[in-house]
Amino acid sequence: MKLSPTTKVFHMLVAFGMISIFALGIYMAETETFSLYPLHKSLGVLILGFALLRAMVRLREGWPKPLGQATKPQLLAAKAVHWGLIISTLLFPISGMMMSGAGGHGVFLFGLEVIAHNADPVSGKAIPLNENLAAIGHEIHELLVPVLISLLVLHIAGAIKHHVIDKDATLTRMFSFK
Repeated sequence: MKLSPTTKVFHMLVAFGMISIFALGIYMAETETFSLYPLHKSLGVLILGFALLRAMVRLREGWPKPLGQATKPQLLAAKAVHWGLIISTLLFPISGMMMSGAGGHGVFLFGLEVIAHNADPVSGKAIPLNENLAAIGHEIHELLVPVLISLLVLHIAGAIKHHVIDKDATLTRMFSFK
C-alpha cells in the first residue's frame, strides 16, 4: 500500500514539530529561559492542529499493510508504538494547554488568544482558574516525557531494522514522493 502525500506531510510536520518543541521544552526547563514560553505554547497549539489532522487522516486512510515478514508480536508492538505516538502527540499539547490555561497564564498562537490570560488587575500576575486542573495538566505533561522518548526510540529503531536488516521499503515508503 502506497502512503498518500497527505500522510507523509503530516508525519513529517508532526515528527519535526514534536522533536523541536520537545528540545525547546527541555532547554527552557534546564536554563529557566522563560522568554521562550510564548514560542513553546504557540508551537504546541500549531502541532496540536497538525496532530489532530494526522490522526483523522490515519483513521480515514487506515493503517498501511506491513512490508516484508513480521511475527504477530512484532505487528502488535508496531501497532502499539504507532498508537502510542499518535496519542502522545495529541496529549502533550492538550496537557500543556490545560496546564497553562487552567493556571491562568492563557494560551496564545503567535499573539492570537486561544485561552484567555487571567491576570490580577493590580499585579498583572496570573490567577489560576483551576489549580487542580493545572496540576493534572502539569503531571501529564511531565509523565509524557519518558513515554515519548521511549516510543520515539522504538519507532526509529523499527524503521532502521526495516531498512538495514529486513531491507524492505518501509522507510523509503514514508519519505519518497515519487
